[in-house]
Amino acid sequence: MSEPSPSLEICPVCGGNRFTNERVLWPELIEQWELSPDEVAYIDLQQGFCCTDCKNNLRTMTLAAAVTRAFGFAGSFKDFCRNDVGIRQLTVIEINPAKNLSPFLQALPKHALHSFPQLDMQRMSFADSSIDIIIHSDTLEHVPDSKTALKESMRVLKPGGHLFYTVPIVIGRLSRSRRGLPASYHGKPGANRDDCVVQTEYGADFWCEIFEAGFREVSLTSLIFPASVAIHAIKPKG
Repeated sequence: MSEPSPSLEICPVCGGNRFTNERVLWPELIEQWELSPDEVAYIDLQQGFCCTDCKNNLRTMTLAAAVTRAFGFAGSFKDFCRNDVGIRQLTVIEINPAKNLSPFLQALPKHALHSFPQLDMQRMSFADSSIDIIIHSDTLEHVPDSKTALKESMRVLKPGGHLFYTVPIVIGRLSRSRRGLPASYHGKPGANRDDCVVQTEYGADFWCEIFEAGFREVSLTSLIFPASVAIHAIKPKG
């Protein structure tokens, strides 16, 4: 696989056109995940390629693009949150700050930010069919039972409701649980917080558990493949 190159001209979050690109992985995590040099390159791009203006990285820029495209909005995510009448009427639950998408999401009148693990994604406190949109970024891989968490999203979403999220995906392998393996953490080197421990390493079959959880319509958005993939799942209406 050839190393992906940054080719984004406009930030889909804020409309900016200046970017930085830094390495973010560290040797211990590369060894734990058994990453090849090509895999290191595209994961570094996913996490370290950032808009200079809004500070969102490629991961959350892709998530923003998935949201605006799902609603047929042609402008930036910033303008979408500020000006789109439809989205401003919807109940939006954000689980953990989706990097620097949060300041824009907070402009929505019916937005609420919840923190994992204080909000148990396997047993959420929301009523059945009460939420229009759930959004989170690189959080599901830290949940002990990710399929149960997806089923919970199904439960609390309204019929036709939307789930938008990202997980780190190593596309050349299948997903594996880290149960029984040495603890591996995301975040920063040495910051081994309990909420950053990795429960699932996602691979090319990441989509299977989404359908197994009951979703029947799933779409993917990528701005620079394979570095960025955002997932959009819709709860069936019937």
